[in-house]
Amino acid sequence: MAWPVAALAQDPTRVYRIFWISTQSQPDPFLDGFREGLRARGYVEGKNIALELHYAPGNPEALRQVVSDLRRGNIDLAVSSGPATRAMTAVTDVPVLFALSGDPVALGLVKSLGEPGGNFTGSTFLSLELAGKRVELLKEIFPSLRTLAVLSNTLHPGEQSEWRATQDAARQLGIALLYVPFAGANELDNALALVGDARPDGLLVFPDALTMVHRAKIAQLTIKHRLPSMFGWSEYCDAGGLISYGANQRATYFGLATYADRILRGESPATLPVVQPTKFELVVNLRTAELLGIDLDKSSILFRANKVIE
Repeated sequence: MAWPVAALAQDPTRVYRIFWISTQSQPDPFLDGFREGLRARGYVEGKNIALELHYAPGNPEALRQVVSDLRRGNIDLAVSSGPATRAMTAVTDVPVLFALSGDPVALGLVKSLGEPGGNFTGSTFLSLELAGKRVELLKEIFPSLRTLAVLSNTLHPGEQSEWRATQDAARQLGIALLYVPFAGANELDNALALVGDARPDGLLVFPDALTMVHRAKIAQLTIKHRLPSMFGWSEYCDAGGLISYGANQRATYFGLATYADRILRGESPATLPVVQPTKFELVVNLRTAELLGIDLDKSSILFRANKVIE
């Protein structure tokens, strides 16, 4: 009964203003996905919706002024992409949608995934089941895998939960883990050097915004040291990673527009559960496999892959 009432509450003559806040850079494929989702729900920029874009590549602190602008009182909705969400925690009087790779509960954005309870809701890519599945896939493809390096940004909310899930999966498969934590961009190069010096049988990279930004550098390391690699999103494979398994980020942002529509129609973020993806894609980069000297032709992985980069 609530949905028709909320729909009638929308003013068809009004232009709704949305702040898009990101630490990525343009062109922005996630914004493209969100725009596509808005169009699918009848929103037309310049007619009934206006997007105001704010970018601070790699620098969440630079978004503090944007947060101040949100308090002007004429913004209907803010959408924060990735780590930009950290800059939004002080916002209390504007609905905020987020798409986050980490744990929004650990970050203090929501009380629980099922009942956010405040002005924040959205989507999280964090899935502990996926953490274990990535280890299983690597072992399936490379049965001789004995030691696996795990590259992890400890500033990522929910990182310890992901690490524990990875440990559980590795223990069951008889794989020894080499935990290589780093705290932010300043420590990444040293962490990569440690991976190279350790000479593991493979590398697992926890997906987050920082490793995403430096995905090409990480891929180059795996090729240099001939390491089979597993990542969380297809963009890592586009940059030269070997395999990824996880949610499609663009599709997630497309779906985020559904919540934008519902909030603009009058629903409260407090009652909209945080969404976790239920569909996952397996991506394989055959060009990288060739550079690593890995023959995947006899592996079932190619038949199961949603996308093969040749």
